[in-house]
Amino acid sequence: MNMKKLYLECYSGISGDMTVAALLDLGADQKVLRKVLKSLPIQEFDIRISRVKKAGLDVCDFDVLLNAEFENHDHDMAYLHQGKKHSHGHTAHEAHSHSHRGMKEVMEILEKTDMTRRAYEIAVKIFTILGEAEAKAHGTTLEEVHFHEVGAIDSIVDIVAAAVCLDNLDISEVIIPFLYEGGGTIRCQHGILPVPVPAVANIAAAHHLKLHLTGEQGEYVTPTGAAIAAAIRTSEVLPDAFNIEKIGLGAGKREYERPGILRAFLINTPVMPSHVKMDSIWKLESDIDDCSGEVLGYTMERLLDAGAREVHYLPVQMKKNRPAYELCVLCLEEEIPIMEQIIFSNTTTIGIRRCRMERTVLTREIQIVETFYGAARVKICIVPDGENSESVKRCYPEYESIIDLSRKSGKSYQQIYQMIVEEWNKAI
Repeated sequence: MNMKKLYLECYSGISGDMTVAALLDLGADQKVLRKVLKSLPIQEFDIRISRVKKAGLDVCDFDVLLNAEFENHDHDMAYLHQGKKHSHGHTAHEAHSHSHRGMKEVMEILEKTDMTRRAYEIAVKIFTILGEAEAKAHGTTLEEVHFHEVGAIDSIVDIVAAAVCLDNLDISEVIIPFLYEGGGTIRCQHGILPVPVPAVANIAAAHHLKLHLTGEQGEYVTPTGAAIAAAIRTSEVLPDAFNIEKIGLGAGKREYERPGILRAFLINTPVMPSHVKMDSIWKLESDIDDCSGEVLGYTMERLLDAGAREVHYLPVQMKKNRPAYELCVLCLEEEIPIMEQIIFSNTTTIGIRRCRMERTVLTREIQIVETFYGAARVKICIVPDGENSESVKRCYPEYESIIDLSRKSGKSYQQIYQMIVEEWNKAI
């Protein structure tokens, strides 16, 4: 059995239309999409799905076609045109007579649209993320904000289409390691703004999206694209090994140094047994040759107290034949800053190496075992039994419980250990 996953490679950034095009290229049902969009209670648009050439590659293009009377100039369109003339004869930063919708109006539109419950929930999540970012940028509330990005017809269509396509493909996980973003400034209705624009920066900050600045001029990540990424991402870690089932290429509308293509990979990885899980851990290393044993011991205590998963020292031989110790710390990514602060402030090291490591761990639980000398904590792990489908449980008595009962009873460490295991075996 394989688990279906979606990997979005945002090398040229991400926008709403790029996302929809890439998902359609992966195989999302166009008939399903058109049926849902036809049920939208707004009649000022049509869509066009076509093939175009980008950087010599054949890619899918998704276009929202607006009637001239209703054409919106949201963030994406205003940035795209940057003050150039439109086909209907006015500039991107000129005022428009039509009004922009707020969140209340958008939610009413979604409720009246004929789509699955899952697609509806995805769309609501995307709009909410985008609305909160815009409200923060403009210093107002989600309920009161009336902004161009969410209110624009093409943004509504892009977001609903992305939600419908994702639901139609039945994706179980979405992996987005980075969003590649440009730099410089961009012109919009509010004037000249820095890149990333405020809404994108707010979304990245609130939802811990990693931005990789390319150093190239231009806005690669639009507010709609960032909101979609934040809403659908379930992981930022790409498996070391996977099978590619299909690749979808979605075209962007802008012409920058990068090709303007969003690549979507439909991948699968073997499903792990329920008692085994895979995750990632960070390893910090530093070679130390001029610290006393007392300092190193105290540093280990501080690191463990701060939440390090493992701390140990290895003897090494350094330059000029000096004996030293290699400090190794295992921790979660969010714990790296505090771990490095402890190492730098308590040792003489002037540098720390770090790398992310994949690992496979057995699930475990803590149980209490009653013995003649008192209660003991034990760790229970389920271990695969070779090629057999069966698995076995192992009991690992906790060190603190063993020494506590050993001191109380006068029995040896090994005697208490065996007694705890025997009592646990009797109970199962």
